[in-house]
Amino acid sequence: MAEFAGLTPINVVTGFLGSGKTTLLANLLRAPELADTAVLVNEFGEVGLDHDLLRGVAESTLLLDNGCLCCAIRGDLQTALRDLLSQRERGEVPHFRRVVIETSGLADPVPIAYTLLTEPVLQHHFRLGGITTTVDAVNAPAQLRDYPESVKQVAVADRLVLSKTDLSTPDEVAALRRQLRQLNASAPIIEAAMDRPHPAELLTDDMYEAEGRAREIDRWLAAAADQDALDHQHADEIRSFALSYEGPLDWTAFGVWMTMLLHRHGENVLRIKGLLNVAGMPTPLLINGVQHIVHPPSHLAAWPGDDRQSRIIFIVRGIDRARLEASLAAFNGLAAPEDRQAVA
Repeated sequence: MAEFAGLTPINVVTGFLGSGKTTLLANLLRAPELADTAVLVNEFGEVGLDHDLLRGVAESTLLLDNGCLCCAIRGDLQTALRDLLSQRERGEVPHFRRVVIETSGLADPVPIAYTLLTEPVLQHHFRLGGITTTVDAVNAPAQLRDYPESVKQVAVADRLVLSKTDLSTPDEVAALRRQLRQLNASAPIIEAAMDRPHPAELLTDDMYEAEGRAREIDRWLAAAADQDALDHQHADEIRSFALSYEGPLDWTAFGVWMTMLLHRHGENVLRIKGLLNVAGMPTPLLINGVQHIVHPPSHLAAWPGDDRQSRIIFIVRGIDRARLEASLAAFNGLAAPEDRQAVA
């Protein structure tokens, strides 16, 4: 996947209203590692302010039209990214190697992934890097209870950043961490005030970055191994769990199974991350998906350890783990032929 890895990564910074997205991004953009970053800001309201705050630290900062990054504004995102490409080619903006999109506080980040991987022009120049979600430690419990948007932002994240922990008690922060773990067991939880996150932690590590890939895989494997954190169900029927398989998976059968799963339940399969032992391949295969959107699989040069199990992390809504596991086992030929069934 060298060709896909060479595309310009787009990182998404999302989070509910007032959770500190702009403050976090402004601090990150001051790092030398992100000097060659272009920024797109999507704000909800008639007057945009955040893009002016960021323009002081990132010269290539553009404001998307009023609204959320959903179906209504997807065309604006396409136009903005195409314009950035044209301006870079003509030398009208400083050369950038990365794009960061700051969404509005009410946005669903999934349409961004859909736009990048399906729009004909964009998919030849850009790839989705990672999704970072900021979480307001003071107001998040109420927001997660009352606003489905905030739940979705947490569930699809690759990184979770807690803001305003200095305004909360240690017990409140610990309770929030447990709640976030129930929604998303695989995303590292970082406290902005305490941990002073490095750009690599939030923006530059992903499965296609040569320098960050090993760290990213270590995070996935640690999450899959932490069974105490997995398989909890949120009030919205969102749950995280990990499936492991001892023997090699049949790649064709797995592909058919995943296609059927996403065709029938794509809206409710929020994230899939996995390290697969594929029959006939000496090294593991990485998969990464956000709802209907699945990144091109990536081959590792070697196994990260002695364990050769396939390990897949799921974050789903209202899908029974046992039926999912049985369905995959049937498609992989681990059950009798008469037991084979479509994804339930």
